[in-house]
Amino acid sequence: MTPGARVAAAIEVLDQIADGRPAEQALTRWARGNRFAGSKDRAAIRDHVFDVLRQKRRAAAVGGGQSGRALMIGALRLAGADLASLFDGQGYGPAPITPDEITQSAPLTQAEEWDLPDWLVPLFQDSLGDDAGACAKALQQRAPITLRVNLAKTTRDQAIEALTAEGIDVRLNPLSDAALSVTQGARKIRNSTAFTTGLIELQDAASQAVVQQLPQGGRVLDYCAGGGGKALALAMTHQNTVFAHDIDPARMQDLPTRALRAGAQVTLLETQQIAGQAPFDLVLCDAPCSGSGAWRRAPEGKWTLTPERLDELTKIQDDVLTRAMSLTAPGGVLAYATCSVLSVENTQRIDAFLARNLDWTCRFHRQFLVGDDGDGFFVAHLTRA
Repeated sequence: MTPGARVAAAIEVLDQIADGRPAEQALTRWARGNRFAGSKDRAAIRDHVFDVLRQKRRAAAVGGGQSGRALMIGALRLAGADLASLFDGQGYGPAPITPDEITQSAPLTQAEEWDLPDWLVPLFQDSLGDDAGACAKALQQRAPITLRVNLAKTTRDQAIEALTAEGIDVRLNPLSDAALSVTQGARKIRNSTAFTTGLIELQDAASQAVVQQLPQGGRVLDYCAGGGGKALALAMTHQNTVFAHDIDPARMQDLPTRALRAGAQVTLLETQQIAGQAPFDLVLCDAPCSGSGAWRRAPEGKWTLTPERLDELTKIQDDVLTRAMSLTAPGGVLAYATCSVLSVENTQRIDAFLARNLDWTCRFHRQFLVGDDGDGFFVAHLTRA
C-alpha cells in the first residue's frame, strides 16, 4: 500500500470508531475485509489511528472537524507531514485537500492544548499541580515499550546481550532494577528467543517499580490480577508464594502459560476459594480505575470516561479496599495501586479508607508521573496501626 492508501484506510477506521465501534474491533474488521494488506501496512494504519486517538481534540481543532478525514488531516498537520503528497487522489489515496481544509484553525484553548475533555482539566490541575500540563501532553505521545528482565532466569546484562543479538536495542530504565526500555526493534520482541524462553516480559517500568517497592517474603495475593503481570513480577523472587485472583477469571486465562514460560509458580484462585487461603502477608489491590496514567496505551478511555463513571469507579475502589482488608494478616501489608493520576482515585481513596478504619495507617505512598520512562501510577502501603 502507498502512504496515501494507508491514510485513507485509517480514515475509514476512524469513521467506524466515530459510529461507536471500539478501535481494536474496527481495526480487526478492516483487516479482515482487506486481506491484501501486509503486516507493515496494518501496523502503519494502526499507528495512524492511535496517533489520532491520543490527540483527538487537538486533531479535530487543527483539522477542522470530527470526521475521520478531518481528524487525520489534523493529526498529520500536527506531525508536520506533507499533506499534499498524502492527499493527492491517486490510486487508493484520499481526495486532494480542499481550500477550506487548508485554512488554519484558531488558537487552541487550554483543554484543546492539553487534549482533555473540559471537565477533566480542573481534575488534572488539582491532582498534579505544576505537573498537570506536562502529564497531559505526555499522554498525547506514543507509550514507551518496556521490558521486565526475569531475574530468576538471567541477569539484566545477559538479557541485553540476547536482545541485541536479535536486533532489539534497549537502554537501562531508572524506575526498576529489572526494567529495560526498547529503543529499536520493538516489533521483533514477541518472536524473539529472549521472549519465548521467558527471559523477558513486556511490562511498564512504573508497574515494575510498584512491585519492587512491595515488602518481600511470605504469602502474597494479587487480588485484582488482570493479565497477571504484577503476579509474575512478584513470583520472580522465590521468597514469595504467589496467588492471583480476578473478579473476571477470563482476564487471567493466559497467566498459566506466561508463568510456565517464565518458570514461575502462581496459584490462581476463584473468588470462593480466597477465604480458605487467607490471611495473606501481602494483599496487592491494583484496583479498577480510569486508567488515566496509561491513556497513551488505551486512548479511547480518555474520551469515554464520564464524571458518573469516575464516581462509580471510586465506589468500586472503596469496596475493593474493604474486602482486601479482611484478607490481610496481622502485621501484613495491604497495597493499593492504580494506573491513574487523579487524586480522587488515589490519595482521596486512602484518606477515605483511613477515616473509616482508624486502626490502619499509611506508611508509604508514591505517585509516578507519565513520562519517557513509564506510565502514571499510584501506590500506597497500608498496615494496621
